[in-house]
Amino acid sequence: MPKPKYIETPEKMWELFEAYRDWCKSNPRYQYSLSNKTGEATAIPLERPLVFEGFYNYCYDNVGCVDQYFENRDGRYSDYVAICSRIKRVIREDQITGGMAGQYNPSITQRLNNLTERVDTTTQGQAINDIKVTIIK
Repeated sequence: MPKPKYIETPEKMWELFEAYRDWCKSNPRYQYSLSNKTGEATAIPLERPLVFEGFYNYCYDNVGCVDQYFENRDGRYSDYVAICSRIKRVIREDQITGGMAGQYNPSITQRLNNLTERVDTTTQGQAINDIKVTIIK
């Protein structure tokens, strides 16, 4: 007999994601700034970005492991495909818009979401083996 699912329905998965999102946005991280005049450290709240690993950990702490819902092993989680895709898109959108607004580190946001700009300035689109190099003396 198969093991029962931790999350009974896709709607419950979405509710779990909304709880994670609410938790993230209401629990900022802090950066501390040291005053040159007083020597006191001042806490500056920073909005916590949404990340897949954070959602997985939140789920694990609250209901159990959810990797299988996103991987759809053996087709057992086909009903969850749409909601899992939506969760991925919401997380990605939070990261991209936060990076574009300068709220999150743009460089890390680019790497996490495969948004690096690739410009070929040396080969002009040719394969490296096809380029003929002329040495002028």
